[in-house]
Amino acid sequence: MSDKPILPGAGSPNGGNPIEPVDLREALEQRYLAYALSTIMGRALPDVRDGLKPVHRRILYAMRDLRLNFDSAHKKSAKVVGEVMGNYHPHGDQAIYDALVRLAQDFSVRYPMVDGQGNFGSIDGDNAAAMRYTESRMTEVAQDLLDGIDEDTVDFRPNYDETTKEPVVLPSAFPNLLANGSSGIAVGMATNIPPHNVDEICAAALHLIKHPNATVEKLVELMPGPDFPTGGVIVDSREQIIETYKTGRGAFRIRAMWEREELGRGGYQIVITQIPYQVQKSKLIEKIAELLQERKLPLLADVRDESAEEIRVVLEPKTRSVDPLLLMESLFRLTELETRFSLNMNVLSAGQIPNVLSLREVLQQWLEHRIEVLVRRSNHRLKKIEHRLEVLDGYLIAYLNIDEVIRIVRFEDDPKAKLISRFKLTEVQADAILNLRLKSLSKLEEMEIKAEHDKLSAERRDLQKLLKSDDLQWQKISDEIKATRDRYSKKTPLGRRRSTFADAPAIDIDLEAALIEKEPITIILSDKGWIRAMKGHQDDLSKLDFKQGDGLKRALKAYTTDKILLFATNGKFYTLEANALPGGRGHGEPVRLMVDIEQNHDFVEAFVYRPERKLLVASTSGYGFVVPEAEVVAATRKGKQVLNVSEPDEARLVVPVEGDHVAVVGENRKMLVFRLSELNEMTRGKGVILFRAKDGGVSDIRVFAKADGLTWLDSAGRTFTVEWRDLKEWVGLRAQTGRMVPRGFPKSNRFGPAFS
Repeated sequence: MSDKPILPGAGSPNGGNPIEPVDLREALEQRYLAYALSTIMGRALPDVRDGLKPVHRRILYAMRDLRLNFDSAHKKSAKVVGEVMGNYHPHGDQAIYDALVRLAQDFSVRYPMVDGQGNFGSIDGDNAAAMRYTESRMTEVAQDLLDGIDEDTVDFRPNYDETTKEPVVLPSAFPNLLANGSSGIAVGMATNIPPHNVDEICAAALHLIKHPNATVEKLVELMPGPDFPTGGVIVDSREQIIETYKTGRGAFRIRAMWEREELGRGGYQIVITQIPYQVQKSKLIEKIAELLQERKLPLLADVRDESAEEIRVVLEPKTRSVDPLLLMESLFRLTELETRFSLNMNVLSAGQIPNVLSLREVLQQWLEHRIEVLVRRSNHRLKKIEHRLEVLDGYLIAYLNIDEVIRIVRFEDDPKAKLISRFKLTEVQADAILNLRLKSLSKLEEMEIKAEHDKLSAERRDLQKLLKSDDLQWQKISDEIKATRDRYSKKTPLGRRRSTFADAPAIDIDLEAALIEKEPITIILSDKGWIRAMKGHQDDLSKLDFKQGDGLKRALKAYTTDKILLFATNGKFYTLEANALPGGRGHGEPVRLMVDIEQNHDFVEAFVYRPERKLLVASTSGYGFVVPEAEVVAATRKGKQVLNVSEPDEARLVVPVEGDHVAVVGENRKMLVFRLSELNEMTRGKGVILFRAKDGGVSDIRVFAKADGLTWLDSAGRTFTVEWRDLKEWVGLRAQTGRMVPRGFPKSNRFGPAFS
């Protein structure tokens, strides 16, 4: 950049005021940095020591100037705002009033610092009345924050026009940062701290005093998590909460508090009594109503707001058979009945350094501030005592020499100098004697002075001991914290814990299934592929009626909420909803009308879906594999291809995997037993060879447990079991040919029904 001035003659002795060339990037960086620091320190981030931003600190200090104590009369909020704006905070009056209003809202602030009288807004999102209509004063919490401010406990700085002074930070006998939390957005950083319970904060602080190296895990035992003004249920695990407090960053899941209210005749309704923090009730209900109209809440019939002073939002289920847990889980997923509150413990340390602190560091820095306040207050009191003792010593000298003192005062031209020289007094003592009133010259007053002198001397000794001993200082801080804990204990209406902790139920929501009333049914599948569902679990199937030339293939005991899986010879699985099957009157309907299956293929097996189970599938050529049952559910009418087969090969068998060994019987009546572990687990494919035969394919398969033995059913329905020791000659490796079946094996070459 050129060093030449921009204007001709600029920079010369007679050239007037020069315009200096400046590097634009450097100038922007300096100005932006100044703006960023101003935003961070003066507006967005709270001080870790008192948990306040400048505007809140100035409001409380101005209310103290106006003597608006918790036991005094309220005054117009406009007067407070004017005092703050005129003396300390030269910004818009509306910004100051909004901050004051929030400090008074018990649904926004866990421990309100302003006692408001009038309309200060509502949880529905209604605005407060204008400042000329409302009145306010401090609460006990605010006075605890200000306690000792006149005793040189904190530094003061000039206000914006240097006409008065304001505190840099408040003494803060109340742990405000954690108790009330804070939120703000600065330049390049933000903060978001939830409120907590003061009883628990004090317990954690006392433990930290006693054990300075305490872990966050131990502190979380005493202070388990946030305590929101509006209550709610925190559904995070303990491990997650500990990690959040360790790093100073994380989030808390908050759910509404609800309960089931019985109505009679089996009906019920759900009543919401607490909603998550910072959620506007009116907007929440509007959202639920909107989702109802859009038919996105099929389990819900209606929502009503019956709130008065306490929250009462009523939810009516669609039917009395709707599971309330399912209904609430669907609402938690779609509405603000469940929210996440992010934690970002970004605060100003020492009023100047923005940094993210852990729970332990926040408590430690508050305790260090309390020690500093104690030391400064003690030194201030010590100076007062020493000044008073100096005065009292002068009084005692005066009383012992009262006649001489009176003579000097009456007759000397400069009595002050004479008193100092005659009795070796200090100026302070001489001034105090000269200001004595005649009525104080009684014998009784002398005795009172001696008593006061002794009392103050003892207090001075105690203070000197306190200032020399760290242990005594921490003991004093502990006593103060215990007193705060007693004032805001969980036994008090203000101090009782509002938020609770719970584990979120692990529920897989299927809204369509939830609308179905669970009833027992018996599903009948005929040989020619006709299906129907009869009410109840039928045991006697002898009277079933079929079309001419048709008969029973499978009878399944199920429920209307179940899924039915069908395995076909093309290697595909098809899925039917049990509640959608035709009724038991008549012969039912052909399955081919419900699914898309080729004419040259048929159904091999039908069974009730069990997602935790595994299946073994096999083809006529003897190939097969194991597949998880959850992987075979078809989403469309076309089914899901699982077992790959090529003509003339077909899918032949599907059996449940319930054991550790596999028994395979061929059409040649040879049987092979091998370990289940020799089979692959797949989701689709041809599989591996199970059984090798020169003539014929696989006839049947059974998976069994070695300890239980191999069982089969004869034609009369009797069960036979062969122990493992009697099966050893059939045990081999997969893909071998096997040996002839044991004596007594059914002539049908089948073990019996695979699915019960």
